[in-house]
Amino acid sequence: MSSKLIIRHLGRQPYEPVWTAMQNFTDNRDEHTTDELWVLEHDPVFTQGQAGKEEHILAPGDIPIVKVDRGGQVTYHGPGQLVVYFLLDIRRKKMGVRQLVNAIEDTIVAMMADYGVEAAARPDAPGVYVNGSKLCSLGLRIRKGCSFHGLALNVDMDLSPFLRINPCGYAGMQMVQCKDLNGPPSVNEAAQQVTQIFAKLLGYEHTTEETGFAKDYVQAS
Repeated sequence: MSSKLIIRHLGRQPYEPVWTAMQNFTDNRDEHTTDELWVLEHDPVFTQGQAGKEEHILAPGDIPIVKVDRGGQVTYHGPGQLVVYFLLDIRRKKMGVRQLVNAIEDTIVAMMADYGVEAAARPDAPGVYVNGSKLCSLGLRIRKGCSFHGLALNVDMDLSPFLRINPCGYAGMQMVQCKDLNGPPSVNEAAQQVTQIFAKLLGYEHTTEETGFAKDYVQAS
């Protein structure tokens, strides 16, 4: 099973039903469950991780705030941003959470290099950066040796909601997106690149593309 991966395309979704589905998937999986990547965009939402502090939410306005069980601080999700959730049995893959974080960051760095853009991770703050500006945010949760949550890559979106928060807990953190760097111009193109690079990096030999939720794990979509 460790060589198989399902890439599940979910389109645009509200945040909370997907979060619930991730929890249900993780709680009900066993040693035979195939790993999955969930690929989607979210309706506008601020998510506040377990380390999140209220003072980093400056002026949310009409955008809802959801307190979630991933690591990290506060970030923004919205249309035009690629979200990939990593529903993996990392114990079966014989890897730790730091290795998974490195693999996700390396995936984005490699993808941007294919477009001639030099991106890099930072040791003090998870994610991927270009010239000091943040391109991709990252937050994970591990339960029963399995991961969920994942990355948010700014592709072609309205970046102004990031001004309403201190992104990832950093006041004045500048955000940047693929479109302005001559990177992948669309969420679909970025999704194809990210999932292919990640699958290869982690040694998944058999990938299957599916559309929509597995019905057992979602209450609403």
